[in-house]
Amino acid sequence: MNRKTLFCIITGFFWFSLYAYVPQIANYAKEMGASYKMIGLIAGAYGLSQTVLRIPLGVTSDMLNRRKIFITVGSLVTILSALSVFFLPNAYTLLIARFLAGIAAATWVTFTVMFSSYYEDSQSTKAVGILNSVNKAGQFVAMLAGGIISLYIGVRYIFMLSVITGIIAFVLSISIEEEKSPMPRRAFEISDIAIFIKNKEIMYISFLGALSQLITYGTTFGFTPLVASNIGANNLQLGYLTMIFTLPQILFAALSGTVFIKYFGEKKTLLMGFGLNTILSIFIPFVPTLTMLYVVQMINGIGNAISFPLLTGLVIRNVESNLRNTAMGFYQALYGVGMIVGPILLGNIGDRFGLVSGFIVTGLLGIIAIASILLYEVDKQTVEVL
Repeated sequence: MNRKTLFCIITGFFWFSLYAYVPQIANYAKEMGASYKMIGLIAGAYGLSQTVLRIPLGVTSDMLNRRKIFITVGSLVTILSALSVFFLPNAYTLLIARFLAGIAAATWVTFTVMFSSYYEDSQSTKAVGILNSVNKAGQFVAMLAGGIISLYIGVRYIFMLSVITGIIAFVLSISIEEEKSPMPRRAFEISDIAIFIKNKEIMYISFLGALSQLITYGTTFGFTPLVASNIGANNLQLGYLTMIFTLPQILFAALSGTVFIKYFGEKKTLLMGFGLNTILSIFIPFVPTLTMLYVVQMINGIGNAISFPLLTGLVIRNVESNLRNTAMGFYQALYGVGMIVGPILLGNIGDRFGLVSGFIVTGLLGIIAIASILLYEVDKQTVEVL
């Protein structure tokens, strides 16, 4: 088996473990008596740990010039996350589990950079697109399997499924082939993070990434399942709902950095993605039937798949090789802020003014992204240390 194939298999199982139970989390927490605010905190905990850890992980990886160890440890943490809820199922262990899941997801920094190292620097958007497709494929299969298990056995047993797939990812990750990157001209220093803060392109891409995740984690991975539950969806149908969001991303994530850039350019591609997400996120709470909600989710997924993988590839395009782990960690930490704010914002507004108001406010934030894409121009700078 070649190294790219093995890496893709590990990636698929890794994200399977993290997402098998995601469609049922909000409803499961609500059944345990959690308020909208608590549900928002549970969803936001996943982004919190990622935001805190992604820059340190990227810095440490660059300083050690190692990536494999972080992927192996991340796979191990997915196991611990799911085990905690399986043995002690309550709203508070869900909160802890999602925080641990965020720790595991923070290692995505090294996944993306290590896989990109298997390609030429000029193909970074292609590499990230392929890996994001595998990521979404793993999530898709996970949510299908999780929905079936929750319907016929119970939600609790989805967490055991996550444990099993996490173990597979962990065992396979030990066999990853890691080629040591050439030693940089000088060792990376923590003070070099200032390089990214001063770089307009990286800061702007990170800003867009945060808005994209705010919308996605506030709605699709936060409160859209409650909207579906309110119009009669069962646990399996909740799985279908998130799967339908994920399905088009398997294809479009790979096309975003190749076909869409070629025919539409970066700016129009981003406008298409954010435009779809903004309109549909506002529309979600008004959808009258489950069938129509499925359609909305599929188009919403296309919008996210068009814009978000493109941002992930663009952020390291002009970054020197020995800074790429840290650049990716910096970017993922900043977009992690959106993963925290999205569900917490929607949950707090939902408790005070109702879910409809929460969705409208969350969706309208996409207008900020659209306006900035139309108005803002960055001067591309190659990020390097001397």
